[in-house]
Amino acid sequence: MASERSDRIPVALKILIAGGFGAGKTTMVGSVSEIRPLQTEEVLTGVDGADDTDGVEEKRTTTVTMDFGRITITDDLQLYLFGTPGQDRFWYLWDELSHGALGAVVLADTRRLADCFPSIDYFEQRGTPFVVAVNCFDTDKRFTTDAVARALDLDPGVPVVLFDAREPVAARNVLIELVEYVARRQLTTAGR
Repeated sequence: MASERSDRIPVALKILIAGGFGAGKTTMVGSVSEIRPLQTEEVLTGVDGADDTDGVEEKRTTTVTMDFGRITITDDLQLYLFGTPGQDRFWYLWDELSHGALGAVVLADTRRLADCFPSIDYFEQRGTPFVVAVNCFDTDKRFTTDAVARALDLDPGVPVVLFDAREPVAARNVLIELVEYVARRQLTTAGR
């Protein structure tokens, strides 16, 4: 029996990948994207004060505009991923990148946890649903999701997940968590 082919156009959802400098945004988009990701990485200039590399001394490049990738979750659902730049000097791009986004993944690096506060504030102020994904680097102390949620003073119910941005399945699971969280929020709102 021949397999049936759907001629339906899949739903495409826009997701932002945000977080501080060096948290793993470019890595996450690159690891999970089924297409060759668009990346706007440039070599760090070394200009004093331009980029704080404390805790990420090995970092040699930075995103100057955005990263873009795509992943198909099901035959009917595709996610378009937009990785935001992490430095303050590129924040003017965020309003354009966030326009029409379903939600966001805020990457947290426990070596520099405070760096994700601006992303959290940005999405909270705009009412954009987000999950916090703690990028677990090999040599770092692991913290529980509850400890991270308390440290970030997250609203109850905001999901916090531990993952490795280099692992495609782990990154995919973070994206699924976000879509499910948005769906739960919409059901709760509709039930009021």
